[in-house]
Amino acid sequence: MALKPLGDRVIVKADEAEAQTASGLYLASESKEKPQTGVVLAVGQGKVNNEGEHLPMPVKKGDKVIFGKYGGTEVTYDGEDVLILRADDIYAICE
Repeated sequence: MALKPLGDRVIVKADEAEAQTASGLYLASESKEKPQTGVVLAVGQGKVNNEGEHLPMPVKKGDKVIFGKYGGTEVTYDGEDVLILRADDIYAICE
């Protein structure tokens, strides 16, 4: 990925929205719920503390994460839809 996030930002490829319910019903594209999980594609250097040192990032490239439903900015880069989030908008790492 040619995008390099700055500061405490993270680039995430969101998972695809479910096209079918658990009972087998197909959903119209406008009824699909926005996914809240994805894979980290790139990580910034982290926040800078008062001494000018970078704090470690809580996630790394390749982590599967859960993030806030309305957090981040959706961007299309090289034909790929990605989210740029702050590390604080990521709630958990899926193991």
